[in-house]
Amino acid sequence: MVAPLSVWPWENLGSYKYVLYGPLVAKALYSWVYEDGERYSWCFHILIICALRGLVHQLWSTYSNMLFLTRNRLVIKQGVDFKQIDKEWDWDNFLILHAFMAAMACYTFPFLGNLPFWNWRGGVFALLLHIGVSEPLYYWIHRKLHVGHLFTNYHSLHHSAVVPQPFTAGNATPLEHLILSVIIGIPMVGPTLVGSASIGLIYGYVLIFDFLRCMGHSNVEVIPHGLFELCPFLRLILYTPTYHSLHHTETSTNFCLFMPLFDKLGHTLNDKSWDLHKKISSAAQNDQVPDFVFLAHVVDVISSLHVPFVLRSFTSLPFRPRLFLLPMWPGAFVTMLIMWASSKTFLVYFYTLRGRLHQTWTVPRYGFQYFLPFATDGINYQIEQAILRANRMGVKVISLAALNKNEALNGGGTLFVKKHPNLRVRVVHGNTLTAAVILNDIGEDVKEVFLTGATSKLGRAIALYLCRKKMRVMMLTVSTERFQAIQREAPVEFQQYLIHVTKYQAAGDCKVDYVNHIQTWIVGKWLSPMEQRWAAPGTHFLQFVVPPIFPFRRDCTYGKLAAMRLPDDVQGLGSCEYTMDRGIVHACHAGGVVHFLEGWTHNEVGAIEVDRIDVVWKAALKHGLKPV
Repeated sequence: MVAPLSVWPWENLGSYKYVLYGPLVAKALYSWVYEDGERYSWCFHILIICALRGLVHQLWSTYSNMLFLTRNRLVIKQGVDFKQIDKEWDWDNFLILHAFMAAMACYTFPFLGNLPFWNWRGGVFALLLHIGVSEPLYYWIHRKLHVGHLFTNYHSLHHSAVVPQPFTAGNATPLEHLILSVIIGIPMVGPTLVGSASIGLIYGYVLIFDFLRCMGHSNVEVIPHGLFELCPFLRLILYTPTYHSLHHTETSTNFCLFMPLFDKLGHTLNDKSWDLHKKISSAAQNDQVPDFVFLAHVVDVISSLHVPFVLRSFTSLPFRPRLFLLPMWPGAFVTMLIMWASSKTFLVYFYTLRGRLHQTWTVPRYGFQYFLPFATDGINYQIEQAILRANRMGVKVISLAALNKNEALNGGGTLFVKKHPNLRVRVVHGNTLTAAVILNDIGEDVKEVFLTGATSKLGRAIALYLCRKKMRVMMLTVSTERFQAIQREAPVEFQQYLIHVTKYQAAGDCKVDYVNHIQTWIVGKWLSPMEQRWAAPGTHFLQFVVPPIFPFRRDCTYGKLAAMRLPDDVQGLGSCEYTMDRGIVHACHAGGVVHFLEGWTHNEVGAIEVDRIDVVWKAALKHGLKPV
């Protein structure tokens, strides 16, 4: 049986829970239209405070997930995984509860709607009440919540988070937030009873309270140890993220709200608090070197919002355009301009695999830029700087995302390896595994395929591999010379299986498999609706083109970009890679992971070695990567 006040009444409403704000919105609008906004002005204030409190949590979450700024000061050096994100999905339930309680108080005592803007006496009185009543009361109740039945049924939810985050501060049971509302209410009720309350006091106290709660749960040390060395007494006045993180790892210590003084008085102060704080706040001594880096790039302006420091919950789902992103487009566009100006590669997310740190960096260039001739040198410079940075750090393998290894751009990474022959970091384009994934997606009954982008790195490798399997490959290319060059690479006895075609109309001669009676197209060049119409009904499109083609044909099926599921022992992964599902990464990303796990010491750049396709595929399966 569920314990009373351990679950939220609107738990099953999902996003419809926000309808519960409806009565407040209706009253506020009615007052504004018909009563000059005077009688129910408190409705506006409650709604504004709720919005501001949510914004405080979101801004702290944004900052704590800006790993390119905060990675050196992380307290717990582990990523936030999907499990924790799902548990904290409804972190804002407490805002609805507190809005209800505030509305009841204002409706019961109408004079609260006529408070002055500011009264300094109320501020002083609230501070005294906070220090003398709220802090010790919270400390005492918090210790009780860590005992037996109360912890199991109420407080364990809050401690289920492996890595404290600003949203963790709000993730608790109704009972805990009812208690917290009393803690918050005491410093505001006191001044009200003596006639010194004000609107500024209510706004200020509530928002500062949330600010400090989020700071403590941010997992990023923001308070310099030099401040405590200059004034040691401050250690007992203001807690730090390091101090609070110890409460989540060693739950019998550090129970205070904001003031460690009460832990000192209660003999629950963790002895490691100040030494650990000094160590972590010394950023130069706290940097982690990743073993593997995936160098990604942004696809377009809207998809640039699919990063953890924008909306963590949105990033934990596969990307697709949504209406709520449209108001954010101007900000994303301005950010794009700033990124162009700064031209610095930044860390987006990280995860741990086999105890080794894997990071994803992003080159500040958007998809359309890769097709601008004048942008080539600038993009290559940024990729080169990222590789050199990884080399200086001691990274073992750096893998290039789709457009970062474009053949016309840098020869699939060959440019950098030739320019810097003494690189310790291994540069990997990952296309060998990409080719393996595509080839293993082809049905056993398929005897003929139609291949576009046939003379690209992947197209060439796929054609040469399939012809060795005695499968006819209709290679679409206008260049006879490039086709013949690839054909000459095939063993003489298999060259007959490579067929040169120059028009999409030739797809009509592509044979269907004898079981499903469908054509198979392997797409390495973007197809317009007019070009897709030459495919026979029921055609299955496999693709390795970025961005992926649009599914215009309802009578055809479309495969996603080549991808693999990471091994089950991945830890700290909480972001989806573009349109991929959870735990799934592009094959070029997975190819770099396999390269690292195998300990291979060669650079995988330039043309794909056809003989290594099966080797890489078997190595991927051996290490627990799975086909999608």
